[in-house]
Amino acid sequence: MFGLESKSPKILVIGDLMIDHYVWGSCERISPEAPVQVVDVKDENNRLGGACNVVHNLIALNAQVFVCGVVGNDEAGFWLGEKLESMGVDISYLFVDTSRPTTKKTRVIIANQQVLRVDRESKTPIDSHIHNNIVQHLHAVLDEVDCIIISDYGKGLLNDELTHFVIDYAKSKSKLVLCDPKGKDYSKYTGATLLTPNKKEAELATGITICDKDSLIKAGMTLKTQCQLDISLITLSEDGIGIFDNNQIHIIPTRAKEVYDVTGAGDTVIAALSFALSSGCDIFQACEFANVAAAVVVGKVGSAVATHSEILQYIHTQPSNLQQYIESKIISQESLFTLLKDLKQSKIVFTNGCFDILHIGHLSYLNKARDLGDILIVGLNDDDSIKRLKGKERPINTLHNRALMLAGLECVDYVVSFCQDTPLELIKAIKPDVLVKGGDYHNKEVVGKEYAKEVVLIDFIEGHSTSNIIESIQRSKICKHS
Repeated sequence: MFGLESKSPKILVIGDLMIDHYVWGSCERISPEAPVQVVDVKDENNRLGGACNVVHNLIALNAQVFVCGVVGNDEAGFWLGEKLESMGVDISYLFVDTSRPTTKKTRVIIANQQVLRVDRESKTPIDSHIHNNIVQHLHAVLDEVDCIIISDYGKGLLNDELTHFVIDYAKSKSKLVLCDPKGKDYSKYTGATLLTPNKKEAELATGITICDKDSLIKAGMTLKTQCQLDISLITLSEDGIGIFDNNQIHIIPTRAKEVYDVTGAGDTVIAALSFALSSGCDIFQACEFANVAAAVVVGKVGSAVATHSEILQYIHTQPSNLQQYIESKIISQESLFTLLKDLKQSKIVFTNGCFDILHIGHLSYLNKARDLGDILIVGLNDDDSIKRLKGKERPINTLHNRALMLAGLECVDYVVSFCQDTPLELIKAIKPDVLVKGGDYHNKEVVGKEYAKEVVLIDFIEGHSTSNIIESIQRSKICKHS
């Protein structure tokens, strides 16, 4: 469905690195020293937490990962660095601060219930010497990567100055910057590509109580305006992900069937979004991918990750809302032009036609067109333009029905209608990498070819056409009544 298995984008994660330390035990007595439980420890282990969990999710998706953060000069810091390096993470930008401990959160669990959490951490801003060292060394990796994730847990690393530097420098190099925000003042994230707040965090940052669709849209648009974001979205838990533009909301519904544990789901979402966007997906495809990845993760117990094979298996075994997905591929010209801003790294293929009665010739043609690039956009003549071109008896199927049939094909990414006799204005606006027409155009002028990087002519399957189908039906009727 997504075709991302072979992708391996370079992604930098800068943020608060943590260890999640789990202690499992039993409790059958009270301490004689104080009225507290005595835990008999049965097992314990360390797991990657905070920004490290984002890294773990990216590694599971086969990204090339660089990490930038601070650890203490302690056993926990040594373990964390060694663990990340063993996973293939570039830890060249991992800095040691002797004045602070490595953040470690210990959770004591009895009978599958967390009874205590102990935090070892410092929330004070990082030392100025460490800050300057980070800035000095970050230029090289910011130039190299495709995308930057800022994973902010409010532990002192991502102060205003460092956050502004990363975003401003990355944007000057046309890099994607995704931020998992913290706190109620989002001004330091100004200029990022997108933020990933949940509904509660969005309320805190905007001061807007989200109680219905209108207040949700208001919060989403407020974030976009105040933080000057390219894309505004809010994660909506069991409702999916909301994308906001032009005072409208587009909801990508959740894919989760069963929820066992939401721990780390936010880390999975931002990791999957960055992976998909860096690999050439548009924001709608990226959110769909992130929703599936999150659905895999919440179906597991504890902080977990989702691999490509798990994502594919989940898609193939889930009775998803296919109709809603199909309808999301039918978009207006205005929405398409907004989308194109996020598709600069994708190879865009465009073709057009009436597609009145969909047949095997169309399917073969569209599959071949899709193979020429990353995104296939189909321009569809509206009903009035078909009447002008084909006669008053056409079209046989309405624009809505024709669009649904095309959107139902896996090879088609987007369907957009036009009312003119030719798609010239649409092609001029899209400026596709590849403009595809049928083989019968060999001796004809291809409309809009001057606005495409390449024109490809694909032969139709002989004997298969809408006109032939209509004529065959008409002959059958005549024979039946004669």
